[in-house]
Amino acid sequence: MTENAMKTFLTTSALAMGLATGATAEGSLSIYHWFEYMPQELLDKFAREYDVEVTMDTYDSNEALLASLKAGRLGSYDVAVPGDYMVKILAQEGMLDTFTPEEMTNLGNVEDRWMDVDFDPGRQSSIPYQWGTTSYAVNRDVYDGPIDSLGVIFEPPEELAGRINVLDTSGETLTLASLYLGIPQCTPDRDQLKALNALVIGAKPAWASFGSDVAKDVLVSGDAAAGMIWSGFSAKARAEGANVEYAFPKEGVIVWMDNVALLRDAPNRDNAIKFMNFLLEPENAAAVTNYAAYTSGVTGTEPYLEPEIANSPESNPPENVKTAFVEACPQEVQVLYDAIWTNLKK
Repeated sequence: MTENAMKTFLTTSALAMGLATGATAEGSLSIYHWFEYMPQELLDKFAREYDVEVTMDTYDSNEALLASLKAGRLGSYDVAVPGDYMVKILAQEGMLDTFTPEEMTNLGNVEDRWMDVDFDPGRQSSIPYQWGTTSYAVNRDVYDGPIDSLGVIFEPPEELAGRINVLDTSGETLTLASLYLGIPQCTPDRDQLKALNALVIGAKPAWASFGSDVAKDVLVSGDAAAGMIWSGFSAKARAEGANVEYAFPKEGVIVWMDNVALLRDAPNRDNAIKFMNFLLEPENAAAVTNYAAYTSGVTGTEPYLEPEIANSPESNPPENVKTAFVEACPQEVQVLYDAIWTNLKK
């Protein structure tokens, strides 16, 4: 599904001023966000507390976010929710604003490990939203074999061939392929790049579809028997009745953090700061976790978490699982990966 086809527009109207709390901000807030990732009730709560009209457009990949902002939509939104490597890219592109610790009064609620991150050192442009992993899940009614290797996706068993959905995002798909091959991310080595290209081109006939926004739904409906998926989507698929198991393969999984980033030329900067502080309150961060089934980077959320979310197998990986962040490649290397991805999607 293209971004334009799946794009939604949600509006939360503020209640009458007589019902608003004393912490009024008035005006508007425009959010650019992933799909199915923000509870409407939380937007309503913010709108009610600050007497703000909230609008939200959605996208289905980090790459779609970048392309949209580059195409002229920077200045239309106050905040966006890029993944870790995309925060770094947006900063390099000059698309982010910065805030001060005095403005971000709830910054002290950020867990220490998510504070001084290499993609936003000291947290000057972004705050943690949710974090999780990317791997794959299989329908155990269809396939009861081992799921200890990414080979299930890239060299699949007969039971799954032709019934696999792959995330429609080059960063994660090619990173998982690199993990399977045991080659570095962002490698400039021509032989390694040829091997990467050969792997994904060779696997493509066994894949039924490319889809990020449908990654959960195709497992629930049975249209796919396996697929790359984000950990929270796997948990949601189980909650909706699918007999799926999330894999922690020996080659490793992707670990990621999505972040609320303050965009350059934000038309409602003051309200953006208020919203970011709002999301750093433990009860509100937990509301996102309970809805999205990932994990917050905010301290003090435990009392507000639903037990099935806190204890889900997707959010509690084995201690020895290997993890890797998606890297932001140098431009001269990224063009090579873009060529592989473009060739794959033909």
